[in-house]
Amino acid sequence: MATFIDSSWYFLRFCSPRENKAPFDQQEAAYWMPVDQYIGGIEHAVLHLLYSRFFTKFLSDEGLVRVREPFHRLLTQGMVLKEGEVMSKSRGNIVDPDEIIKNYGADTLRLFILFAAPPEAELDWNEKGMDGAWRFLNRVWRLADALSGDTRTASLSSAATACVTKKMHQTIKKVTSDMEGGFKFNTAISGIMELVNELYKLSEAEMRSAQAAEAVRAIVLLLAPFVPHICEEMWRMLGGTASIFTAPWPAFDPALLVEEEATYVVQVNGKVRSKIVLSLAARQDEVKTAALEDAKIREWTAGKVVQKVIVVPGKLVSIVVS
Repeated sequence: MATFIDSSWYFLRFCSPRENKAPFDQQEAAYWMPVDQYIGGIEHAVLHLLYSRFFTKFLSDEGLVRVREPFHRLLTQGMVLKEGEVMSKSRGNIVDPDEIIKNYGADTLRLFILFAAPPEAELDWNEKGMDGAWRFLNRVWRLADALSGDTRTASLSSAATACVTKKMHQTIKKVTSDMEGGFKFNTAISGIMELVNELYKLSEAEMRSAQAAEAVRAIVLLLAPFVPHICEEMWRMLGGTASIFTAPWPAFDPALLVEEEATYVVQVNGKVRSKIVLSLAARQDEVKTAALEDAKIREWTAGKVVQKVIVVPGKLVSIVVS
C-alpha cells in the first residue's frame, strides 16, 4: 500500500509496537495519545498532517481511539535554503553531511544548524558558520581539559569568580526557559557562549577554583542535548563515571538571578557616545553625574552648554547640549 496510508497512522503503531494481533493496542493508544508535539516542514501541512487528522477522526468514529485530533502541538520547521533556493534532492543542491561530519564531526554540524536560526525560521546554508561552531566547541574542550586533573583550589575566590558563578546561574535559568518555552535553541546556545566567554576572562589561578570547575560542569551539562558526543567525552574528563544523560539537569539559585548593576547607554543629542556600568541602587543624580564625568562624554560636551539630562532607570542617559 502507498506510504501515505502507513504514515497516516504510524504514531498509533508506535504506542504498542509489539502488538501482533491488531494494528495497535487500544488501551496503549488511550494512554499515549495524543502525540505531545508534531514537528514537520511546511510541505507536510497539506499532506501528512491533514491525512493523519482524517485517519484519527475515522478511527475515533469507529470507536478504536479516544481522541479526535492526533497531535497536541504543531511546530512547522523552516526550510533550508542554499543560494536562495530550497535545498532538495530534485534540485540537486543538497549538501553531503558525510563530508561535513568527516571534517568537523557530527556535533559541529548539529550545533551549526541549531544556532544558525530558530527552528521555525528559514536557514540559509553557509558553511562559514561551521568554522565558528567548531571553534566554539574547541574552546569548551580546552576548558574541560584544563580541569580534567584535580587542580582546584576550593578556597580561592575573587570578584571575577563570583561574577562567573552569578552568570552560571543566570545561564542555567535562560537555557532551561528557552528549551521548555518554545524550542529557542539558538538563544539557549548563545547564552552558553556568553558564559564560556566569562570563563576565558579568568586568570590562570582563578581557573583552578571550585567556582570555575562548577561553571565548566554546568556548561557541559547544558550543551549535552545539543552536542551529545563531545559532551559525553568531556563529562568523563571531568570525573563522570556514568553517562552524562543520567546526571541531573543543573539547578539555579533564584537569589543569584537578580542583577546588582545596570549598563546605561549614554546619548548626546540622540547619538550613542558611551556606556557606563552603575549599581542599580544608584540615585538619578548619581547616574547623571557619572554620565557627565565619563571621559568619552566629556569630549562631546566640552565647550557646550548642557540643557537637559534625562535618565531612564537602569537603561539610558540622554544628554541634550547646545
